Amino acid sequence: MSHAAQIRIKNLRLRTYIGFNDEEQKNLQDVVINALIEYPAEQACHSDDVTHAVNYKTICKQLIAHVENHRFLLLESLTTQLLDICLMPEQVTYAEVEVDKPHALRFADSVSFRLAKHKS
Repeated sequence: MSHAAQIRIKNLRLRTYIGFNDEEQKNLQDVVINALIEYPAEQACHSDDVTHAVNYKTICKQLIAHVENHRFLLLESLTTQLLDICLMPEQVTYAEVEVDKPHALRFADSVSFRLAKHKS
């Protein structure tokens, strides 16, 4: 029996430079990241051995470093780059990333962009 595992990183709140108008390029803005990472976890479930699991702490640190150390014009670009980070571990078969930009639109809580990808 196969154990399809899902790791969720929920509401990772970071600040970065995102946008293309002058104000956005001068001031840090909040972004909220949600990620879903899938992998076959049968070995990890039965062995309790960390070498068979996906290290979500490592992935989270990579997401944080990438967001904090780069500038972005588009949510699409940022989301694509974060999705690539989530797909890096060998065991990962599928990932989704959604990035929210709070207060990007007047009268809206946020604008978000979401991407998903199966590893080929």
